[in-house]
Amino acid sequence: MAITVETLDKLERRITLSLAADALKNEVDARLKKLARTAKADGFRPGKVPMNVVAQRYGYSVQYEVVNDQLGAAFAKAAQEAGLRVAGQPSISEKEGGPVEGQLQFDATFEVYPEVTIGDLSAAEVERATAEVNDAAIDRTVEILRKQRRTFAQRPATEGAADGDRVTIDFEGKIDGVPFEGGKAEGFQFLVGEGQMLEAFEKAVRGMKAGESKTFPLAFPEDYHGKDVAGKEADFLVTVKKVEAQQLPELNEEFIKSLGLADGSVDALRADIKRNLEREVKFRVAARNKAAAMEALLGAVEFDLPKSLVDAETDRLLEGARADLKARGIKDADKAPIPAEMFKPQAERRVRLGLAVAELVKANNLQAKPEQLQAHIEELAQSYEQPAQVVAWYMSDRQRMAEVEAVVIESNVADFILSKAKVTDKALSFEELMGQQG
Repeated sequence: MAITVETLDKLERRITLSLAADALKNEVDARLKKLARTAKADGFRPGKVPMNVVAQRYGYSVQYEVVNDQLGAAFAKAAQEAGLRVAGQPSISEKEGGPVEGQLQFDATFEVYPEVTIGDLSAAEVERATAEVNDAAIDRTVEILRKQRRTFAQRPATEGAADGDRVTIDFEGKIDGVPFEGGKAEGFQFLVGEGQMLEAFEKAVRGMKAGESKTFPLAFPEDYHGKDVAGKEADFLVTVKKVEAQQLPELNEEFIKSLGLADGSVDALRADIKRNLEREVKFRVAARNKAAAMEALLGAVEFDLPKSLVDAETDRLLEGARADLKARGIKDADKAPIPAEMFKPQAERRVRLGLAVAELVKANNLQAKPEQLQAHIEELAQSYEQPAQVVAWYMSDRQRMAEVEAVVIESNVADFILSKAKVTDKALSFEELMGQQG
């Protein structure tokens, strides 16, 4: 029988489903009889409970289960026969008017996927980033490695705190003469000049000697994380208890070997750093260019979005936000009043991009090839001490492989877009690139 599909809105459709009342009753009876074999009830041995008692106790739930099963099967069959690509779950309700000639009728309301048409990508303008690892970047990394293994020695009482020193202080802050929460500490340590404290605080402590005290004003920024003091001015009393100068390890064979390099030469260290930085630069450049390509793709498509998919993505983003709050130790994060509406623009963008990418992949055969998956995993593994174990770790888990496949497909799509678009190359300095979130 031909399926009649009623269009309610742009993507919303409705069809009528019919279930034969006799077939429904027969299936309910069959399940109740099967249930009766193991059913238990007071006063009866297991499996000896009368059918009328079984029907009275379980009849409603069994009928509900059978109706759901048969409606699901009927909807799937109807959608297939009508050639519909259903987006999300259908909403099914009894059709007004009740049974018709021994048939129970239901209305199934649902959305379908939109027809996605990719516009002219050759008209898109994309800025493609390039970057290189220079000697200055290697020098800075060497200094970071030395700082990670630095020690501290107490300065003479005549010397004040300088950048790089570790200071131990007592402090108390007041706003309008009143102490505030989090504004007092004893034996507090921080490194001067490394951005661990507000600049005004560091400026006040810089040059102070052990045993000295000072009172100074400090204006909290408007966007300060402590909302109770944001935008307000406080007076701080600080007393320096200890000043310690940093002692950086010498760049010698012993230090280099402690980093895991059997060849303790400076050249070997710099070569190893260069390889690692080049790998990081490659990933960051690829991420930046992929984002630019996806933005160009979004600009080349326009279609209606299934509300059900947007709602589902909004819920995922909301749950992700709650999980993040919980991970940060926020109390009752699962009950936090987070408005779902704030995630809707991001959800719409993700759904639109996902549908556009899927269409581009299908139309241009951009699926991930086995050799691409292998190459990507091996490249990821190179930053670990035991690359072979990392490769095996990825290959042994279907979920991890699915994540790798998604990344490779995105790269294929980005490369395809860049091959079609009007591309302008832009050379970024190492500092510019590393200052961005990859």
